[in-house]
Amino acid sequence: MALFTAAVYQNEFLPDGGTDVNAIVTIDCSGAGAAGQTGSGDAAEIIIVDTSGSMGDVNMGLAKQAAMAALDNILDGTFFAVVAGSHKAYLAYPMVQSGPGMVRMDARTRAEARRAVSYFRADGGTAMGSWLTLAKALFESIGGLTKSHAILLTDGENHNETTQQLDMAINSCVGAFQCDCRGVGVEWKVAEIRKIATALLGSVDIIPDPSTMSAVFAELMQTSMARGVSAADLRVWIPQGAQVMFVRQVAPTVEDLSHRGTPVNQLTMAYPTGSWGDESRDYHVSVRLPAKSVGQEQLAARVQICVGQDVFAQGLVKAKWSSDTSLTAQINPEVAHYTGQAELAQAIQEGLAAKAAGDERTATVKLGRAVQLANQTGNEEATTRLRKVVDIDNAESGTVKLKAAVAKADEMALDTASTKTTRIRG
Repeated sequence: MALFTAAVYQNEFLPDGGTDVNAIVTIDCSGAGAAGQTGSGDAAEIIIVDTSGSMGDVNMGLAKQAAMAALDNILDGTFFAVVAGSHKAYLAYPMVQSGPGMVRMDARTRAEARRAVSYFRADGGTAMGSWLTLAKALFESIGGLTKSHAILLTDGENHNETTQQLDMAINSCVGAFQCDCRGVGVEWKVAEIRKIATALLGSVDIIPDPSTMSAVFAELMQTSMARGVSAADLRVWIPQGAQVMFVRQVAPTVEDLSHRGTPVNQLTMAYPTGSWGDESRDYHVSVRLPAKSVGQEQLAARVQICVGQDVFAQGLVKAKWSSDTSLTAQINPEVAHYTGQAELAQAIQEGLAAKAAGDERTATVKLGRAVQLANQTGNEEATTRLRKVVDIDNAESGTVKLKAAVAKADEMALDTASTKTTRIRG
């Protein structure tokens, strides 16, 4: 059985009349086991491959190898299917017309699926909403699934659907399955694919070199197969009269969970966190309390990690009102660090958007701030990626100049990696 632990990092002291409490809650999971192997229910995987005409012969060949690499890493006994996506979604394997749209993995079905993938040809347009809709229907065709996960690969924009059609498809899939999305090359839109991944509790990244697709797909599937906890919720209880300002995952990536909360009772909200393997994640919880006077103290929040209705770990966020400014003026290092990391992600995305719109002044200011924040928080990966887009005169002050010529892949890599954070603790 998986073991969860929780630790809280905060400054619990507030000045007279203070209201806002911020805490970083670290959740660690160990002993998660393998997906679908714990007895709690079956796991299912769908591989969605863009087979539109823009893939071309070379990328299509490499994508077929990648899909086969993913198939090779699906554990026996796991339900699976393969979808070919163009301006329509096609169930490439298993080849069924009705009934269950997925089969269990074994030596025979793996070989049959590999053969089906080998027939993929690049042709047609791109309608990702239809791909997601088919994936949802396939997952729903199998009863009793506790973990449903998909990998989606594309190389282009969603030309054959309206934005509204894609949004409707995404919204219909929320809670039905998780989806990790990868874009190969530079002709796809980061914001479009991030929208899918964010809504479906997945990740987004660029594959700038198509020859690495197989390694990327193998790693994605290995990671998914190692997530034996099918789904967990972060529950946040607050006292009467208090208000949750936000709940945000801040490590290993920044993801705002605030709008995803569903009420458990009048004082408790549950925020979905998806499936877990043996890993650690940090969450920033911000709560506003009714103001109190010096000497009073209160439990500001109770943060729990729950699987189903079972509580596996909890952390307590506290508030104490004090007149000692040496206590109340302190900013907790973890809170400060992750506040900077969240601002860093926003600054990068806003800076790149301004650059794309031709607003060089705003782009310089935003990306300069990003350089400053990356320097302050020790995010060396972000600094390295920023150097490919701007010339850094002074990292401490955030003084930068936009590079005259920037490879599109470098901009997209900076954008997709903007939400990746560094941890303050070892």
